[in-house]
Amino acid sequence: MTDVDEPTLRLLAVDDDPVNRALLRAIVQRSTDPLIRNSVYREAASLAAARAALGDQPVDVLLLDIHLPDGLGLDLATELRTGRSGRSPSPAVIALTASVLPADQQAALDAGCDAFLAKPYSASDLLAVIRRVAEARRRD
Repeated sequence: MTDVDEPTLRLLAVDDDPVNRALLRAIVQRSTDPLIRNSVYREAASLAAARAALGDQPVDVLLLDIHLPDGLGLDLATELRTGRSGRSPSPAVIALTASVLPADQQAALDAGCDAFLAKPYSASDLLAVIRRVAEARRRD
């Protein structure tokens, strides 16, 4: 795919930690992948803010922290997967969490996450996962 062939990717990063959001923003903005670097990038610090952002504009890829001040990100992933959110089409969901036990990873996948990335993660791993889930979602 070339820049001309790809529509603008819409990302939403949901994390309550401002340092983690700044890291995600920097990784996206400094990406050498034009699809990711030129994306429309938005942030939310809570589930409520994420739900509002999802209602405002379409999102292609949701970068979702699991433990948020107003609940679990997995609840939002389940809402999106089951259609209870009322958002169609639902975004691809990448779980980003420090909870790295196999049971945690399985819980994220069972909730409807398309991918799981353990914190701390490398920039290259994050970018590769974003690219992979964005391409898979576009093929669906």
